[in-house]
Amino acid sequence: MRAERVRTFFKRHLLWVGFFAVTIPLISILVLQYWSLLKLEKTSTVAEKVWMKNYLADVSKEVKYFYHTSAEQVLNTPASALNAEDLQKARYLFGKCDVEEAKFLFVAVFNSGNDSQVLFYNPRDVKKSYSPTIDEARAVNVAVAPLKLLSQEGSALQSPGLSIDDHDPKNLVMLKPVTNEWRKVVGVTGMILDADYFKEVYLPRVVRSSLQKFFPDDAQQNVIVTVHDGSDHLVMSTQPVRGQNNVASTMLPYFMDLSLGIRSRHTTPEQWARWNFNVNLSLSILMAVAVMGGIILALRTASRAMKLSQMKTDFVSNVSHELRTPLSSIRVFGEFLKLGRVKEQEKIREYGEYIETESRRLTQLINNILDFSKIESDRKTYQFERSSVEEIIGATLKTFEVQLRQQNFSIRFEQSPAPLPPVLIDTDA
Repeated sequence: MRAERVRTFFKRHLLWVGFFAVTIPLISILVLQYWSLLKLEKTSTVAEKVWMKNYLADVSKEVKYFYHTSAEQVLNTPASALNAEDLQKARYLFGKCDVEEAKFLFVAVFNSGNDSQVLFYNPRDVKKSYSPTIDEARAVNVAVAPLKLLSQEGSALQSPGLSIDDHDPKNLVMLKPVTNEWRKVVGVTGMILDADYFKEVYLPRVVRSSLQKFFPDDAQQNVIVTVHDGSDHLVMSTQPVRGQNNVASTMLPYFMDLSLGIRSRHTTPEQWARWNFNVNLSLSILMAVAVMGGIILALRTASRAMKLSQMKTDFVSNVSHELRTPLSSIRVFGEFLKLGRVKEQEKIREYGEYIETESRRLTQLINNILDFSKIESDRKTYQFERSSVEEIIGATLKTFEVQLRQQNFSIRFEQSPAPLPPVLIDTDA
């Protein structure tokens, strides 16, 4: 009994059962999608910031590599070259004859006692000497002084590598000690970096080169790279600066008074992540609604098909019953007439009239059966005409009169005192 009740319940409420069976998993999926998109939003924001920081790190690495490699090639001078009688022969001192990134090159030779000699060379042609300004000469002397003192003491230098002296930010001195076989300092080679060349030529070049590596062409339009000096004055930018603040910034190698920053032109990483979250969530909701709508339509169609099937079953059952009734009446009246039990002409006419009426009713039932396929496909047409309600009711009651009399029932039909207005109906239907 319980299984039958459950089966009956599902048949009667198939649409709602299917609706909830689909809705609950879809809502669960949407909730999980919502939480996933929230996590993705946070992750995207962090990832975008990390990507921008990696870009800044790449630019800094390129700057450091460029100046370090160039200085190693230019300033790598053996100690034997400093013993030459004529230090003006610069081709023995420097391995590169065109150093655009330097204002000038210099070499300092430490002789015995306090005697020392500093010579300056043109970086575009090292065979020519260079006349430094007072500030430039002072910056070189300050940078060389610790190594000169170390040479006078005769101490060995453990790591004679490149170093940078930034006492004067306008005159950055990059130098390399020259040591003999006992690691004692016998001189220094160096250069003063050209800040104008760095700002106007090299830095814009490396900034745009790294942009192409880290950001696609369309994404570069939303990225602004800026350089500010120590007074927060804008030195350069890849695009006109908008209202957004820098997402990340870093100090450039060697040129410590310059700050390299990156920002978004239109949307910050947070705004972009929020926009992406809203778009994905909206698409997920629309897709879920579309799926739910499709499944509801399918369930509705299935429910309609089941109802139609039940209606067909009921229709066959009702038609079978409706066919038996006129056939029984026709058979009874026909047997009465055949056996001669009715002698009066009035009764014969009455029975004949009943047989004719039931025959018409049987014909109408058969026509309705034939029209059933038209009704199912919505192609059934009706013939509407003005008819009397009293006549239709009277004809219908007369159809059941004989059957009811046989069951000891009587029918009394009282018409309205005032005639009813005709109605526009299909009488047969």
